[in-house]
Amino acid sequence: MTAAFQELPAGEIVEALSTGEITVAGRLTEASNTTLYCTVASAGREIPCVYKPVSGERPLWDFPHGTLAGRELAAFAVSEALGWGIVPPTVYRGGPFGEGMCQLWITGDPTVDLVDLAQEHHHPGLRRMAVFDAVINNSDRKVGHLLPTAAGHLYGCDHGVSFAEQYKLRTVLWQWQGEELATETLHALENVRLLLRQPDSALTAELSSHLTKPERYALRRRVELLLEHRVHPYPAPGWPAIPWPPV
Repeated sequence: MTAAFQELPAGEIVEALSTGEITVAGRLTEASNTTLYCTVASAGREIPCVYKPVSGERPLWDFPHGTLAGRELAAFAVSEALGWGIVPPTVYRGGPFGEGMCQLWITGDPTVDLVDLAQEHHHPGLRRMAVFDAVINNSDRKVGHLLPTAAGHLYGCDHGVSFAEQYKLRTVLWQWQGEELATETLHALENVRLLLRQPDSALTAELSSHLTKPERYALRRRVELLLEHRVHPYPAPGWPAIPWPPV
């Protein structure tokens, strides 16, 4: 989490992102969709964030137009349900360019070589991220989407092209394919499966707001398959395993 706010409870950050006055400070020009660096003013604080308005989403052939911001919210909900804190606090709100996704800005540790990090085999946070990507069916886990902080926590960003019905996992994190899932990972997955089976759970409610019924069913089946086979998944035949460019 951004250093100045790493001690704040996640709920307090979510409240600030949801209700604070948002001010655009700049644009991340390398992003394929409109991605704005902003601040939200709340309770005497200015919290840095990323704002991605739906109006700035580029049409894609394999995802319905206007759904990427909602998929980012769904990714945050799954991250929280797993208890891993992979996705920074994220909300859906109005802004200067209409409704969209607003997410806490994470300042990465500049001393970490992200290419080296992506190839590590004994990094617990990285391994959990690989499982998380399998759960949400992330089709775009690039090296640049890794956000290690100076405090040692690993975040991930840019989860808009996730939750497709078809298996589209595309990631730079394949080093555990076929290896057994850790015991704590199985416990986390079981918790998510239970929540997905409950029609009145907070997770089900959030996912229902952003994903179609077939997409929610596919999510539950991915969790069930991971629990059934108890191993990290393999790349899909006939589908690019690594995003391009990978960095």
